[in-house]
Amino acid sequence: MKLTQIDLFKNGLPEDICAIAKKMKENDFEIYLVGGAVRNLILSDKRPKGFFRNFDFDFTTNARPEEVISLFKEKGKSSIFTVPTGLAHGTVTVVIEKDGVFHHYEITTYRLESQYEDGRHPEKISFSNSLEEDLSRRDFTINALAYDVFEKTLFDPFDGLGDLEKELIRTVGNPLERFREDGLRPIRACRFAAMLDFQIEEETLKSIRASFDTVTKVSLERVHDELLKLMKSEKPSIGIEYLRITGLLELFIPELMEGYQVYQNEFHKHDIYYHNLYTCDAVFKEKPLIRLAGLFHDIGKARAKSYALASGNGNVFYNHEIIGERMADKIMKRLKFSNQDIRYVKNLVKLHMFYYTEEWTDGAVRRFLKKMEGDSGFLKDLFELRKADRIGSGMKSGEAEILEKFKRRINVVTEADSALKVTDLNINGYDIMQKFNLKPSRMIGEMLEFMLERILDQPELNNQESLFELGEEFLRQSHTKSDKNEEEEAILI
Repeated sequence: MKLTQIDLFKNGLPEDICAIAKKMKENDFEIYLVGGAVRNLILSDKRPKGFFRNFDFDFTTNARPEEVISLFKEKGKSSIFTVPTGLAHGTVTVVIEKDGVFHHYEITTYRLESQYEDGRHPEKISFSNSLEEDLSRRDFTINALAYDVFEKTLFDPFDGLGDLEKELIRTVGNPLERFREDGLRPIRACRFAAMLDFQIEEETLKSIRASFDTVTKVSLERVHDELLKLMKSEKPSIGIEYLRITGLLELFIPELMEGYQVYQNEFHKHDIYYHNLYTCDAVFKEKPLIRLAGLFHDIGKARAKSYALASGNGNVFYNHEIIGERMADKIMKRLKFSNQDIRYVKNLVKLHMFYYTEEWTDGAVRRFLKKMEGDSGFLKDLFELRKADRIGSGMKSGEAEILEKFKRRINVVTEADSALKVTDLNINGYDIMQKFNLKPSRMIGEMLEFMLERILDQPELNNQESLFELGEEFLRQSHTKSDKNEEEEAILI
């Protein structure tokens, strides 16, 4: 086994890690940091500060789960205890409490796995006494690294360190075997490439294309999780492009492929597909749902163009945001997103095409804000999407000057304490029923909406006296409309 001396904790070994490792070694057990934490620590010097945030520290050991539990068994009011989170797989979670905050560390017994009948989970798990055997079952070489925190020794049987230096994603052993064991691994390969800005090694890449029968066994909930993790990576476009190249994109989001090599106009450098990808990249990675909206924001353009050409209207994209909203809804339902997330992304896609000019009246600004339902966070996200859309065009950078003016205009309008939704009116449904002797009905809500429409243009009318006058006007119009309908029915009879 290849051994390398390296100090991964130049600023000192964290107290919790030291305590866990010391406890295990004092009782004659092997204990190593393993997997993603080791990988990220090695790469941390080559990445900007904060590139890796709050990653988990996981351990592997030759101790059996019951032995780990016995060592960290809670005694009295101890601040360290264990939770049996996965005993069948040899995993115990050690929990350390500090100042009311609980820190979790997984410790897993060396193990071997076999017989992956469902393309995801091993049917047979057996514990091992060999670190190398344990590392041999892992997915990629860069994750098959183990580190002795006291000896400062890196155990690297599959040259993961070399692949980190070459910036390669490569499987441990035969790639087709690794992918047929677990159908999620091909998707993870694409995600790791995006997260680390690495390339996928050639044989590993070829084997992804040959493993579709296993990939299709993976639950869509797990695909959903991987897509969200991809949205949090440095450049989601790298992972999505690998999904396209390997054919995986066709399995889960074929709609994105509709824009591939469908070119737009002189204001866009890229085709629709790449424009969506680069818009996604341009959103802050801390905002995965806006990134998802960026990925879908122009997804309806290819269909809109087809409809326009079929009707003789030329190369235009009318209503592509409405088409895209429906497509985003279908995709996100397929991938098991929550109703709340679906609604948020759909609204961003639908509203991203707003067109502001300085000729807008204050009432027009208020009507625009009314669509946000008073959600200032949503408005901020919508502007973030528009900025990313501009960057994703490949022709411009930063935010358009007109949008900066729009932001200032919105601030002026909102500071005027104007009503933007029914609940902002200085009147409510009970007041209306009392004033006009009405019973609860749909008419109450319609009257409030009628009032709000007027207030958007004339905020000075937002007082009870003026609102009651508007209520009387609404009732007169309703009666006139009702009388007219009755006359039309009489004529028909």
